[in-house]
Amino acid sequence: MNKRDEFLKEQRILRLATISKNKTPHIVPVWYRYSGKKFYIGTNTKTVKAKNVKKSNKVSCCIDVGINAPNIYGVLVTGNANLILENNKVKTIAKKILLRYFKSLEGKSARELLDDTNCIIEVVPEKFTVWNY
Repeated sequence: MNKRDEFLKEQRILRLATISKNKTPHIVPVWYRYSGKKFYIGTNTKTVKAKNVKKSNKVSCCIDVGINAPNIYGVLVTGNANLILENNKVKTIAKKILLRYFKSLEGKSARELLDDTNCIIEVVPEKFTVWNY
């Protein structure tokens, strides 16, 4: 596995940019899972990001670390997003995402997040830009 993919699999926060109804960027930090080919973000269809993806599938993502050289590394992704709405797929992917952040899905917070997740934003990258300083 290359350095970029290792980095994307180990990081915890992705900033997702979608296009809002008034054509301005809407940027939010999210939990995610990277499969090596696609990014998966659990959410609810009532969120702004999910509504935006439904209207325009063009998205950007940024994952980065560091504030002082030589420890600055980041990846900018541009691509297309799809909403996964089929309940069994949503729950399967949501569990994989949440297990990156919780030791188990038995706790109150994990259960509430899983129950509230009714869609997955799937990001299919078209372009990666990597920086390292």
